Amino acid sequence: MTKRFRSANIHEGMLRAPTRAFLHALGQDDDEIARPHIGVFHTGGEMSPCNMLLRDQALHAKTGIYAAGGMPHECPVASVSDGLSIAHSGMRFSLVSREIIADSVEASTRGHQWDGIFAIGGCDKNLPGLMMGIVRCNVPGVFVHGGAALPGHFRGRDTNIGETYEMIGKVLANEATPDDLREITHSCLPTAGSCAGQFTANTMGMVSEALGLAPIGSSMIPAVYSERAPLMRRAGVALMRAVMGDGPLPRDIVTRVSLENACAVVSATGGSTNAALHLPAIAHEAGIRFHLDDVAAVFARTPLIADLQPGGRFLARDLYHVGGAGVVMRALLEAGALHGDCLTYTGLTLAKELESAALPDGDVVRTVANARSTDGGVTMLTGNLCPDGALLKTAGLTTLVHRGPARVFESEEHAQVAVRDQQYARGDVLVIRNEGPRGGPGMREMLGITALIYGQGMGADVALLTDGRFSGATRGLCIGHAGPEAADRGPIALLRDGDIISIDARPVARRITVELSDTELAERLAALPAAVPVRLGGVLEKYTRLVGPAHQGAVTHSGAVEWPMDG
Repeated sequence: MTKRFRSANIHEGMLRAPTRAFLHALGQDDDEIARPHIGVFHTGGEMSPCNMLLRDQALHAKTGIYAAGGMPHECPVASVSDGLSIAHSGMRFSLVSREIIADSVEASTRGHQWDGIFAIGGCDKNLPGLMMGIVRCNVPGVFVHGGAALPGHFRGRDTNIGETYEMIGKVLANEATPDDLREITHSCLPTAGSCAGQFTANTMGMVSEALGLAPIGSSMIPAVYSERAPLMRRAGVALMRAVMGDGPLPRDIVTRVSLENACAVVSATGGSTNAALHLPAIAHEAGIRFHLDDVAAVFARTPLIADLQPGGRFLARDLYHVGGAGVVMRALLEAGALHGDCLTYTGLTLAKELESAALPDGDVVRTVANARSTDGGVTMLTGNLCPDGALLKTAGLTTLVHRGPARVFESEEHAQVAVRDQQYARGDVLVIRNEGPRGGPGMREMLGITALIYGQGMGADVALLTDGRFSGATRGLCIGHAGPEAADRGPIALLRDGDIISIDARPVARRITVELSDTELAERLAALPAAVPVRLGGVLEKYTRLVGPAHQGAVTHSGAVEWPMDG
């Protein structure tokens, strides 16, 4: 019996004659209308170099889908660039855009009854947003990261956008000139593509492979390489096999063990702390309780084997040339640090997909036996200051212990002025609060401030704590996601200038505390004034009312359901 596709709901029967007219107007004939209809989602556009080439890649995906018997529909989705929103109020919309993207995928897929989803993203929040949409809709789907930019060239060596941020601090500290800054600004980002290091976009690209939603080896292919065209066509063909047959659905693929695989890849590569925000959110779409403590447990047991920036030496292009993400995953699998029996979107297991992956080269990627560290590159800290946890990227850090007085700032802007003017001292713990998901709102990331600190030569001498986020490009003793956030009357809201904060990120401790008694903390909480509601209007007002805490993924709805209205 011929398989009936759910897209038949939009075009079969007399009552659907007007819909068929719309499809004819799209250039489809009767035979093409009878095919399964596939939504090809991408965040292509000129809002950032990360997104610039995605529409071109989507056209190749459409070719593969059509050749394999599908009828593709291009579905562009709005996206906010972290690069253009950094260090100003626009960053409030970055994390919010993740929800907008997931909601857009759902609205289009369920509104148009698409039979499958092909999604292409290339910037920090659109990768997880698209994956969340795929899992929420639970129709056959594939995700492909659009790829990283090539590194720039600055005075005889490779460079990337992270160095440009830090150069600002060097200029302010009189260790570089405005001409130096101008030169690196012109040379650090020579092509389209996502940021070149193991920052959030590339981290989540590797996560998509580890989850089983993306082709193995796809995420590290540079955005400008011609290899991307056949990759997209092949992925489109593979998606159609799942649509036409009985291929696995996204919630068959995204399971607790595949989420653990994704965490392991983040830890093994010293990836972005933002992954610990996005993985619980993807899990939430699958109906799985997988919070920060679950993420941290995998981080703690997974060794750091890749030497990638910002905590190491190499970039995405370098990893691509030694075999891509598959090298990392094969090394973890052979050491028993990865679950090989998880399904991928092809219907094959992860272990089967990794059989042809390259072995570690010993430089960009080491073996587990020769790991850079035994407990991974990202860690969770807890204690009386952050009962729900806080996150620190430990990859590349030379010291994991710090004790010093708090310098408390009520917003990123207040802290930025103080750091710009170097109004802080060695040993300080800079505290930036009211920047959480609800209190910000939007949980801004603080790359602008952390890069200034490093550029001023103080990166190893101060710590920074916030209920906001950090960029994947951040380095140093920078602790984010402090929970509960200040807006939820967490302990970070009770801090005062001069309070002594103790940080011990060593594996034996993983603690962050303020040296105050429980009685003193309780008295300060009782005296804390009630928050004064602020009328925001628009999307931030809706987001503030809905968003949950960071340690649960900062999600905005109740979780996975078998949607009763499909069909």
